[in-house]
Amino acid sequence: MLPWLAESPVQFPDIADAFDAPPGLLAAGGALTPEWLLAAYRRGIFPWFSDDQPILWWCPTPRLVLFPEEIRVRRSLAKRLRNGGFTVSRDQCFADVITACAAPREDADGTWITAAMQAAYQRLHALGHAHSVEVWRDGQLVGGLYGVALGRMFFGESMFSRENDASKIALVHLAHHLQAQGGGLIDCQMHTAHLASLGAREIAREAFIDYLEQYAALPAESWALAPPFRCHSGGRDREQ
Repeated sequence: MLPWLAESPVQFPDIADAFDAPPGLLAAGGALTPEWLLAAYRRGIFPWFSDDQPILWWCPTPRLVLFPEEIRVRRSLAKRLRNGGFTVSRDQCFADVITACAAPREDADGTWITAAMQAAYQRLHALGHAHSVEVWRDGQLVGGLYGVALGRMFFGESMFSRENDASKIALVHLAHHLQAQGGGLIDCQMHTAHLASLGAREIAREAFIDYLEQYAALPAESWALAPPFRCHSGGRDREQ
């Protein structure tokens, strides 16, 4: 039987009890408050569900991760980074990024980034726990990613591209940001060919928890980065 969590207290089952099928499913219920979400991430657990489902919590094994120093930048991407005319910012348009990530995609039906999930992560962002990386070209937001940071652990949630390679550029920037702090780990959750092509690899859940204990406890530098663009409801303009 799948454990059902009451809204109080904040308490998860042992992650070792996660189901083998579907892989990593741990529990249902609880809430999407900051207390529940932060407690989940600190234990290596994340929410993932559709509008017609209750809140579902997951902790799969193996776990797809990206060590920042292992980011794979192929020649074509390196050329785009140098000559593509892109600019990167952090935490300047979190709401725009999560909205873009939730938009319908050609290769998927619906979205797991429901209205409730968007509201929950915007609360986390307001509290300084959720962050975004934005990629711009010619004054337009063309790509980005968002997730949750604990120390030097970054739990990636989603990314989007409106131009070729824009989400890859966001991920490269995130990896370089963690490298500049002396190391860290990016949780990619579950395997995708796209992330594997950029250097992400699978590790056992036990190893993931060991890295989580190590990196979440380390101090993190500020996410602040001078904004190259000003964001407002009427559009985004270059700073004068």
